[in-house]
Amino acid sequence: MTEHDHTDDELEHEHGPLAELVTVRDWLRYAVTRFNRAGIFCGHGVGDTYDEAVWLILGSLALPLDRLEPFLDACIPGEERIALFEAIEQRADARRPTAYILGEAWLGDFRFTVDERVIVPRSFFAELLEEGLSPWVEDPERVGSALDLCTGSGCLAVLMAHAFPHAEITAADLSEDALDVARQNVADYGLEERIELVHSDVFSALRGRRFDLILSNPPYVTAEAMDALPPEYLHEPRMALASGEDGLDVVRELIAHAAQHLNPRGVLAVEVGHNRDLVEAAFPDLPFTWLSSRGGDDMVFVLKREELPGAD
Repeated sequence: MTEHDHTDDELEHEHGPLAELVTVRDWLRYAVTRFNRAGIFCGHGVGDTYDEAVWLILGSLALPLDRLEPFLDACIPGEERIALFEAIEQRADARRPTAYILGEAWLGDFRFTVDERVIVPRSFFAELLEEGLSPWVEDPERVGSALDLCTGSGCLAVLMAHAFPHAEITAADLSEDALDVARQNVADYGLEERIELVHSDVFSALRGRRFDLILSNPPYVTAEAMDALPPEYLHEPRMALASGEDGLDVVRELIAHAAQHLNPRGVLAVEVGHNRDLVEAAFPDLPFTWLSSRGGDDMVFVLKREELPGAD
């Protein structure tokens, strides 16, 4: 075999993504096409397949998530191409959320460790806590105690600790697995002295305890919606999503017992997604206040202690 024949033979076998895709730009184009053809659902922090591809590629390469442009024409070494190819395949074929593939998720500027033991962090509270839940919390500096019910990864408890600098935060969840993940995130932010993790079925392990603020992003997906969820959500713990036929099983517990766990002038704030109509139909006599955020309106309600059942 001549040298020329050998080269032709090698070139014949050098094809496919691992051989032909060289730069970040190449892989970005490939990932977007792959995701569009696979019909992935983008519901875990990004709005479309382009942003999903940027997140997955930059995250896989340990590059800053907000600086794509300087790296577009950077060449990706062979070993990194293999890992990147496998990540794209997981996202496209297994429909595994990018946050699980990367082992991390973001709420604003806050990074959190995540895996399949917790739902991927996403909450309208992230924006609302930037302003300290103003005006419902008059002075963030005067919040002495706050409860994050259904804490999952602990993400909102961490945000609360930053929003209310003098508050002792209690983060409760029914899942011991979720609390293990939350423990990692609390430690990552050095908040072990300020955030207490409690294994509790709603208020069951919190008898006799009161707080200035109770915040919750509970399970609230209806049975009908659970049956129609895109495959991406099936990687998340079912118990963190489903909450009975109308999605309000946990919300009912919160409303029924929150007054007993709030200090005078305390506030209950609960995220319920698109379920405003269901909530108001279930509790026609309660004076809900619905909050607005850049992410959407009427996804979070607030009730003052004196507006809750059993407040007297």
